[in-house]
Amino acid sequence: MSTTAAPKGLQDVVANESSICFIDGGKGILSYRGIDIHELADKSTFEEITYLLWNGALPTAAELNDFTHQLAAARQLPSDVIDFLSSVPKTASPMEVLRTTVSLLSIYDPDEKSVLHTANIRKSFRLTAQIAMIVAIFDRIRKGKEIVAPDTSLSHAGNFLWMLTGEKPTETATKALDVALILHADHELNASTFAARVIAATLSDMHSAITGAIGALKGPLHGGANEAVMHLLYDVEKSGEDPVDHVRKMLANKEKISGFGHRVYTTEDPRATHLRKMSEDLGKDANPKWYEMSRAIELFVKDEKKLNANVDFYSASTYTTLGIDIDLFTPIFAISRISGWCAHVIEQHDDNRLIRPRADYTGPAWPAPYVPMEQRTSQTKPYPPKPSA
Repeated sequence: MSTTAAPKGLQDVVANESSICFIDGGKGILSYRGIDIHELADKSTFEEITYLLWNGALPTAAELNDFTHQLAAARQLPSDVIDFLSSVPKTASPMEVLRTTVSLLSIYDPDEKSVLHTANIRKSFRLTAQIAMIVAIFDRIRKGKEIVAPDTSLSHAGNFLWMLTGEKPTETATKALDVALILHADHELNASTFAARVIAATLSDMHSAITGAIGALKGPLHGGANEAVMHLLYDVEKSGEDPVDHVRKMLANKEKISGFGHRVYTTEDPRATHLRKMSEDLGKDANPKWYEMSRAIELFVKDEKKLNANVDFYSASTYTTLGIDIDLFTPIFAISRISGWCAHVIEQHDDNRLIRPRADYTGPAWPAPYVPMEQRTSQTKPYPPKPSA
């Protein structure tokens, strides 16, 4: 047993080396391959960022053109997979459907068993294109709408909106989603990325690693906070109350306000800076109420609790203004984060060592006595009583 307690949740424990993403939570710095996220969000596209994450440097014009065409050409799903999406209960959670379908895709991938660098790059192209298609296609199917074929002339963000809505997206909408995808593309060893690397470290295949990552992202403490933010905004609208009064009552009742604070950042989450602006700009073209409501809540919580908005807070109003359903918020997170997940699986497989941490044992002191059956008394703790209906 260690004399020093292990930090709960591996807080601040360095578990691996990586050249993909750098974070300084105290200074509000996020960078991909050393390039500041603010520059990337202002000047780049999701395709360019994905190239950067996978290859370690920004592409030339020719490299980006080739990369973009390869990603667009990968917008294909086996007919059996589309049949599976049609057979899934329409009430199924989109994240459950996405997780299961990505696992199914491995059966049809020609590079299924290989963990070589070149094979992983090919799988990364396919998975990045396919995850966006899965989300859009299942949403169309569950709403009784015709599936929309991909348009290879559109960007990754533009094609997703096209396949989701059946309408060519505006430049403003495409740009807003593109920036959102850039901001969510990677975030060092977050829960889902760490899960992917642990799986990849066993030399399991990329589809297994990404399936595990999606399972981790599905948890409300990781990917679901933006959904909770939008439910809060809907509750405020339904109540007819002033947003600040509504949140003040929640705090008085010791209820959690989602979208504030971060495990890493002690200053403003740099991604929230851009999402706030996007939410405001989209509101000017559509309905500003979600931004205005969010801004009022943000200022109050910052003043009252000294907490900053995180990436989830303004992504909620941004996606809603784009006409996206709440239960697609976390799948859209995956549409972006697949670029980072793939980068980490590639990096893990390229220089692999099995990830095998130790636990700080807190059980009975060794050697604990073996008690014969006839001398044992029940040690089973009773289950807590079920809440009354």
